[in-house]
Amino acid sequence: MKYGILPERGDYKKLLVYQKAECIYDITYYFAHKYMGREGRTVDQMVQAARSGKQNIAEGCAASGGSRGTEIKLVNVARASLQELLIDYEDFLRVNGHEQWDISSDKGMQARRVCAKHNDSGYYREAIKTRRPETIANIAITLIHQEDAALRKFIAYLEREFIRNGGVREAMFKARTDYRNGRKGG
Repeated sequence: MKYGILPERGDYKKLLVYQKAECIYDITYYFAHKYMGREGRTVDQMVQAARSGKQNIAEGCAASGGSRGTEIKLVNVARASLQELLIDYEDFLRVNGHEQWDISSDKGMQARRVCAKHNDSGYYREAIKTRRPETIANIAITLIHQEDAALRKFIAYLEREFIRNGGVREAMFKARTDYRNGRKGG
């Protein structure tokens, strides 16, 4: 029997923040295994940071029905993981003598336009096969910056929703109070 206490949430795979995170993961998996060699734990750490970005969005959305606070926390963990990954890409470019594209450069602006337009990981899996490591790293950096902006907006939205609608405990209290008062509808 459904009482309506736990809110139903949409499919996380439809969220832009999840789609972008999946693109970042796919690029990172390819990049780290192809260009990072076996430099200690860097490959695993990059892949795990990208995975954490994606998985924490999914886990946060799944947990949202039971705890909006957990959802906000996990989405913020996703954001932090992707910041760690950003540093790895920046380090790769710097230590290998590659250029990190300025956002106002022609290459930077083109990357921003393309990355803003494409949220399908299949697009990137094909595109990166013919790109140089410098280009792939800069594409990943661009996506991470776009994802960070989107995650900040998503977290702000989740916070507003929490303030507006409360959490599960409040919904449970209201449902129980309504029941006791003879309003068994919700």
